[in-house]
Amino acid sequence: MDSASAAASAPAPRTDALTLEVVELIGTVVARYHDEYEEAAAQHSLTGAQARVLGLLTLEPMPMRRIAQKLKCEPSNVTGIVDRLEVRGLVERRPDPADRRVKLAAPTAQGRETARRLRDSLDFAREPLAQLSTEERTVLRDLLRRMLGEAG
Repeated sequence: MDSASAAASAPAPRTDALTLEVVELIGTVVARYHDEYEEAAAQHSLTGAQARVLGLLTLEPMPMRRIAQKLKCEPSNVTGIVDRLEVRGLVERRPDPADRRVKLAAPTAQGRETARRLRDSLDFAREPLAQLSTEERTVLRDLLRRMLGEAG
């Protein structure tokens, strides 16, 4: 297939009014969530990045490189964030039982409690979602997963 036929068979970019409105609404939701997350972090004397790392570590302890991959940043940035969380007693470093050469960052009991309180203080999404039925929330979840290319 030559480049002219490939271009002709490719789907046209979606710039209709509905698509543009949906994109704008998604942007507004993301901005509001980000603003609330930063405010909640500040109420716990954390930066947004520190709060994200702490929240991630409450799911499972992990090495700096994996934290950096999940947050899409440089491992050196994560090291500084973990250092500051460790000084505050919210995170500790421990050897990885599978490979003692690797250090895992893990939340302390105080870190888990701080992450829980921070999560509980976020109600931007909870409030509007509570107004949707279970069926509507399920449809929304499934559509978001589909947009992200995740299996349902």
